[in-house]
Amino acid sequence: MFPLTKIRIRVFILCASLFAVQSEAQVSRIAGRPLSSNVIVPQAHYLSSHHAPDVRLDAIEAGVVIENGIATTTLDIQISNPHSQRQEAELVTPVPDGAVVREFTFQGAAKEPTAETLPKDEARRTYDAITAKTRDPALLEFVGYNLIRTSVFPIEANGTQKFRLTYEQILPADGSRIDYVLPRSESIHNTVPWSISLRIKSKTPISTVYSPSHPIETIRPDRKSSSTDILSVRTTKEAMTQPGSFRFSYLLEQEGVTASLFAYPEAKVGGGYFLLLAGLPSKPQESKKETAIKREVILVLDRSGSMNGEKIEQVREAAKQILSSLGEGESFNIITYNNVVDQFSKEAVIASKTTIAAARNYLDGIQSRGGTNIYDALTEALRVKPVDNSLPIVMFLTDGLPTVGQTSEVEIRKVAMKANPYNRRIFTFGVGVDVNTPLLEKIASETRATATFVFPNEDVEVKVAQVFNYLTGPVLADPEIEVVDASGNPAPSRVRDVIPDTIPDLFEGNQMVLLGQYSDDEDLTFRLRGNYLGEQRTFRFHFTLDQATVKNAFVPRLWASRQIAVLVDAIRQLGADGSPFSSTPTVTHQGKVQELADEIVRLSIEFGILTEYTSFLAREGTNLNQRSEVLAEAVSNFNQRAMNTRTGLGAVNQGMNANFMKTQQVLNLSNRFYDEKMNSVSIGNVQQIHDKAFYQRANRWVDSQIVEKEQDIHPTKTIEFGSDEFRELALKLAETGRQGSLSLRGDILLEMEGETILVKGPLMD
Repeated sequence: MFPLTKIRIRVFILCASLFAVQSEAQVSRIAGRPLSSNVIVPQAHYLSSHHAPDVRLDAIEAGVVIENGIATTTLDIQISNPHSQRQEAELVTPVPDGAVVREFTFQGAAKEPTAETLPKDEARRTYDAITAKTRDPALLEFVGYNLIRTSVFPIEANGTQKFRLTYEQILPADGSRIDYVLPRSESIHNTVPWSISLRIKSKTPISTVYSPSHPIETIRPDRKSSSTDILSVRTTKEAMTQPGSFRFSYLLEQEGVTASLFAYPEAKVGGGYFLLLAGLPSKPQESKKETAIKREVILVLDRSGSMNGEKIEQVREAAKQILSSLGEGESFNIITYNNVVDQFSKEAVIASKTTIAAARNYLDGIQSRGGTNIYDALTEALRVKPVDNSLPIVMFLTDGLPTVGQTSEVEIRKVAMKANPYNRRIFTFGVGVDVNTPLLEKIASETRATATFVFPNEDVEVKVAQVFNYLTGPVLADPEIEVVDASGNPAPSRVRDVIPDTIPDLFEGNQMVLLGQYSDDEDLTFRLRGNYLGEQRTFRFHFTLDQATVKNAFVPRLWASRQIAVLVDAIRQLGADGSPFSSTPTVTHQGKVQELADEIVRLSIEFGILTEYTSFLAREGTNLNQRSEVLAEAVSNFNQRAMNTRTGLGAVNQGMNANFMKTQQVLNLSNRFYDEKMNSVSIGNVQQIHDKAFYQRANRWVDSQIVEKEQDIHPTKTIEFGSDEFRELALKLAETGRQGSLSLRGDILLEMEGETILVKGPLMD
């Protein structure tokens, strides 16, 4: 059994022997110098120019090395001067507490470059000075951070300048979790590309890595020849212009499953929100001579007439690739279907040279003709008892709608939900866009699996291989998690609205991200059970909530995204076999859709999370005060799109959006989604700032907490930009990490501690 561990924050003290301490004289020399004509704040992508031509920030590369809990961050920054006169600039960089400068260099001949770390009070005075001169609130996001300020450096006429800044810090730890933050602007209008890479070295093996702010890719070299675990992590290409501070955590491996908790307190829900992150051992099979959990793989392949040509060839090759990837003792079968259902064997066979060779011959003989009998094919795949002690997996491929036999979407759905006695995982693949997207999604989600859609210009073999590679090395099968009290008895009332409600199996390299709400502030103990490497195991994780903080603002927003996806899926499933609104809707159906839509609208407005169905909430002219009209438009969108559009490109895009949101682990600050033509769309007049959301109404940004009653609200206080009250408000907001609310351009109407405050934006010269 996993040892009972209390998770607490460790406090680190920066040793003078490790980092040099700056004298007050050094700090005052930098802090007291007048600002350069150009001030560069790379995290804000912000340039200020005082009576001089602007310079341009081109690109930033951030390289981070973390070794034994100490992070060294190197920023390589390139700027250019597109004008005919030489310019000068200085760098102002917000950094976390405890960070100290190690190096500052730039190209070209000049005085010896210097850089100093300014403490918070001195940093705030510098921010105030820049803000006062530029009349631009962008820097206010970083009030409360320390600051690195550099000496002045040149940028030649029509030239570029590259410079490097390196700083070090000791990272905070919460039990087995180490956290790193690179401060950056949350503004969705900043588009300078950032490339972020990390290299983590640890004497203790690393269980898993996680970023709630940006999608990442991980490479783990083979560490057989080294006692140190080394991981390379980088943000994806899609994340290069994604805004927000880069947040990153990694878990140091413990015996079995390792877990950590992020908590966000919220009185409105009677406790708060939580994110449970769990990881597996980096080498779970290392001590075993063979795979502990064997897979039984049933390939169910559509061979109807529409599969003829390149599609059936790609499916054959995908099937052969899967067969060649099976390990010793694993089993398989092949089922093909058109009007009728055929199979390679009456039951699954153990993979061997002989059986795989025979299966290849069987695949080569498949011909494409006839209709599509999905119901019978699915029934046959689930009927036969699987090989003992195996994890039963079905790979179900189709390129069309059911045309033969039972064609009802509801009845086919019931097969997966009620006629699956051995709990097979059904991974569905829609080849092309002429498939019933909600049906394939539901079949998969009800069986701990996923749905994948292959576009006409994509290779079926590649997409199938990607999914099957994910299913390598089952580690924890049939996982179940619950909250228990101090005596080990189930305590379901301690948490609610936990997503996902059914945890998928965990394979090598997987992690579990569980989101939900908790009640009161008592300790939480989770009990995780399942088939761990062939044995029934129980793991217990005990967490105190004394470290719950509103600075974990990503937790409630990720929960809200998933909750919206769950509610949207419920509406989509109501449209099976014809929308109830298409002819004579029943009162029951109308009531269900109205209820679901009302909750989706509420969550969307509160958290600033918009979808293709609710993007109209950000539209200029939409009066959110008129709730009945807003709800009517939302219901109309759900009826037309979610319920009635079940096939074609306009259905596949909904499936892509749903798959992302239902398993969302990373913030989507720009509210990006695919429209019905598969165009990528983002929304610029709704801004998510920390745990708040703001809607742009003309030249005013309105807090989501009061946007529905904006027209009836009279501010209890008006604060002018740059005033003493303004600075006091910024410091007050910084205590909870919400100071970014003041960085929006224009007037800001926000709610704070029961007051409605109007912050007047700066008057530009």
